[in-house]
Amino acid sequence: LVFGLLPVLSGALVGIATVSLCFGQIHGLTLGFGTTLIGEAVDYSIYFYLQRTGQLNPGSFWRTIWLGVITSIAGFASLLFSSFPGLLQLGVYSISGLITAAIVTRYVLPVLVPQQIKLRNLSRPGMALDGILNFATRLRWWLLLLALAAAGVVSTHAGKAWNRNLSTLSPVSKSDQRLDLELRRDLGAPDLRFMVAFSAPDKERALEGAEQAGQVLRGLMDNKVIAGFSSPAFVLPSQARQHARQAAIPDARQARQRLRQALDGFPVGIDKLRGFLSDLQIARTRKPLLRADLDGTSAALLVDSLLIRRASDYLVLMPLRALDNSAELPLDVGHVQTALKATGLTHIVVFDLLEESTSLFENYRNEVLLLSELGCLVIFALLLAALKSASRTLRVIAPLICAVTCVTAVLLQSGTQLTILHLVGLLLVVAIGSNYALFFESS
Repeated sequence: LVFGLLPVLSGALVGIATVSLCFGQIHGLTLGFGTTLIGEAVDYSIYFYLQRTGQLNPGSFWRTIWLGVITSIAGFASLLFSSFPGLLQLGVYSISGLITAAIVTRYVLPVLVPQQIKLRNLSRPGMALDGILNFATRLRWWLLLLALAAAGVVSTHAGKAWNRNLSTLSPVSKSDQRLDLELRRDLGAPDLRFMVAFSAPDKERALEGAEQAGQVLRGLMDNKVIAGFSSPAFVLPSQARQHARQAAIPDARQARQRLRQALDGFPVGIDKLRGFLSDLQIARTRKPLLRADLDGTSAALLVDSLLIRRASDYLVLMPLRALDNSAELPLDVGHVQTALKATGLTHIVVFDLLEESTSLFENYRNEVLLLSELGCLVIFALLLAALKSASRTLRVIAPLICAVTCVTAVLLQSGTQLTILHLVGLLLVVAIGSNYALFFESS
C-alpha cells in the first residue's frame, strides 16, 4: 500500500513545492482539486504491479504509460494559459505532480519493490468482472443510444447550463447567506453590492466631493430611488462644512435670546439649560475635527474604509442601500449615475459589484472553456500521432466523449447548473478515462 501511494504522495509534495516557488503561496482550491487530479497516478502503481507479474506486455507497457501521462498533461496544460490565478496554480500543480508520479513509478518503484511480489489472488472477482464486461459488449448499441440521449439533454440546456452566480463557489451555505442578508437588512447596513466611487487629489476635496454627492443621494432617497447610503463625511465633515456649521451657531447673547423664545410656554426655565448654552459656545469656537481625533474609535474604521489614501490621491467609496434587495433589479444604477453627473465630480462612477464580479467570472469561464477545447484538440493530435491510426484514435476518444456527455447530462437533468469546478471535474474524467482507454485499446 505504501509503495502504491508513493507516486501520488511524491507528486503532491513536488506540486506543492512547485506552486509555492512560482507563486509564493498555494490556494485551497489548488491543493484540494490538484491532489484529486493527480490521484490518477494510483493507476500507475497498479499497472506497474501487473507488469511485474507478467500480466501486461512489457514492450508496450511504458510507452502506454508515457502516452497517458502526455495526454493528461496536454489537458491540464490548458489551465496554464488561464488568467484565473486558482486555475493557473491548478495547472502547474497537476502537471508537475503527474510528471513526478510517472518518474517515481518508472525509476523509483522498480528499485524499492522486491523482485518477487506476492499479490492476493483476485482471480475469482476478476473472472466475474470479465464476464460482466463480456456481457456489456452486447449493450454497446444501447450505450450509443444513451450517449445520444445525453447529447440531446445537453443541447436542450444550451444557454442555461452555466451558473452565472459567483456565490455558488462560496463555501458558506445558502441558509447562512440568507441569514446574513436578513441581519444586514434589519441593521440597515449596506450589502456592499452597489457603490459610488470617485477620486480626489487630497483629503479635503475628497470630503467636499462626498458632501456634494450626498446632497444628490438624499434627493434620490426622497424620490424612493435608493433606501440610503453611507459616506465618510457623515463622521468626518470637510473643514469648510465644519466652519460653516460653526458660523451658523449664534453668539452667547443671541443663543440665550432664541432659547428663551423657544421655551416660552414650556415649564422649563432657561437656567436649567445653562450647560447646553455653555457647550454651544465651546462648539462655536473649538478647532475643527481632524482624522487624528478619531484614533482609537470605531468611527476611525468607518472613515478609513470609505476614504482610502492611495499613492497620489484619495479614493472615496459610498455604499448604497437598495429599496428591495429581493427584486430582479434592486437599484437602477444608470439613474443614479445620471443624477450624480450634475455634481461636476470627475470620474465619479456607480457600479454593481455583483454584476461586475459575475461578468469577470463569466470571462474566466469562457476563457477556460476555449482553452479546454484547444487542449482536447491537442490530445486528439497526440493520440493520432502516437497510435498512427484514425480508427484506433477514435476508439480511445469515443469513451471520453460519451463519459463527459453523460456526466454533464446527469448534472443538468438533476437541476444542477455547471460552474468552473464542474469543468475541472470533467478534466479529471478525461485524464483518467484516457489512461483506461489506452490500456484497453493496447491490450
